[in-house]
Amino acid sequence: MLWTVLLALLVLLLLQTQLSMCLKELRTGGSSLPAVSSSSSSPSSSSSSSSPYNTTQQRLPGAIIIGVRKGGTRALLEMLNLHADVEVARAEVHYFNVEEHYRRGLAWYRAQMPFTLPGQLTVEKTPGYFAAPQVPARVWDMNPAVRLLLIVRDPAERLVSDYTQVLHNRMTRHKPYQPLEELLLHKGHIDPSYKAVQRSLYHLHLARWLEVFPREQIHVVDGDALIRDPFPELRKAERFLDLPPRISPNNFYYNTTKGFYCLLSAGHDKCLDESKGRPHAPLSTQAFRKLCHYFRKPNKLFFEMVGRSFSWC
Repeated sequence: MLWTVLLALLVLLLLQTQLSMCLKELRTGGSSLPAVSSSSSSPSSSSSSSSPYNTTQQRLPGAIIIGVRKGGTRALLEMLNLHADVEVARAEVHYFNVEEHYRRGLAWYRAQMPFTLPGQLTVEKTPGYFAAPQVPARVWDMNPAVRLLLIVRDPAERLVSDYTQVLHNRMTRHKPYQPLEELLLHKGHIDPSYKAVQRSLYHLHLARWLEVFPREQIHVVDGDALIRDPFPELRKAERFLDLPPRISPNNFYYNTTKGFYCLLSAGHDKCLDESKGRPHAPLSTQAFRKLCHYFRKPNKLFFEMVGRSFSWC
């Protein structure tokens, strides 16, 4: 009889404890259940604190537009940024080609990158990288698997555009600058020491990159074709970067006033800034022909290196 009473008391004690716990849960709104974020209805807007898989952070670039200067690097960057899986560094970082920046280390470089979700591709562009001898090995040390995009255009046209930008910058600061023909020619011949000429010798610079990176890791974009009809070049770039095809012809429209294509995304349009499409500085027909003749052999060497030719002068 005594054992029966003790057993009954034990059962009552257990029931009382369970009831107390249930009442506590009701009073606290069920706090013992997993918390549900108010933004959890949309995976893309989930709180970064709720799951490590949704955390945004600054990551080193998986792709770099390495050049060429005045070849269309800004246009290529903005067009790639139409892709939902791409985030771009807005400013040219000049990490690998400016010693002051390079000494700051990879932590500084990473801090210049945009915030991305896992699976998104970070892209940086600095056209000064292509012609700087020290850069290929430094990029390799950062990430041997990084993908490189090289956008090129007619080297003679690129040279005139290069000069035009420098001239504009000098005029803005009210500083004098020599006419292009004086810089370009020495005793009636092309002056190979002129830096704008050296930057257009694509084969010399690419040779340094190919000493470090395999050819299949460098994608060459036709800058002239990108301006004429952007979509085909963007589709090739998507494939090279292993991105799902998201950019379409509907992302572009031709602006007759500016004379080139502008971008459309989510109902908003964007045209490149006024420095793009700026009228070239004057250069005589005779001097331009000399320039085209000078680049004929270097261009041929470049065509052999990349396995394709371009319709250049």
